[in-house]
Amino acid sequence: MKYALALVAALIVGTTAVAEQHGHGEKGPKGGPMEDVAGLHAELITSGNTITVNIYDEAVKPIPTKGFSGSALVTRGKDRETVKLEPADNNVLRGEAKSALKGATIAVTLRTAAGKSGQARFRP
Repeated sequence: MKYALALVAALIVGTTAVAEQHGHGEKGPKGGPMEDVAGLHAELITSGNTITVNIYDEAVKPIPTKGFSGSALVTRGKDRETVKLEPADNNVLRGEAKSALKGATIAVTLRTAAGKSGQARFRP
C-alpha cells in the first residue's frame, strides 16, 4: 500500500513538472500562443489558411530556421489535414492549409537542424 501511494505521489509530481516545462501558455512577441517544442519556444500565428511558426530561444530571441523541418496536423471536428512547414524568413516556418483555420486545433511537430524534435498542441 505504501509503495502504491509513493508511486502515485511520484507520478503527480512528475506530471506537474512536465506540464510546467512544456505548457506555459504565454503570448509570444507577435501575439500568438507560445509553447515549448524541442527545447525551443514556438509561437503560432494563423491568418486565413496560413500557419506561421516563429522560433525563439529561451531568452525569446529569434533563432534561424535554416535546416529545420516541420508539419502541422490541423483538426477540425472529424476532418484532419497535415500541412508541411518549411523555413520562410529568418526564424519562421510556414505552410498553407486547404481552408481557413478558425476553430481548428493545430498540433505542430518540429525537427531542428541539430536533429532534436518535439511536438506541441495549439488552439488558436
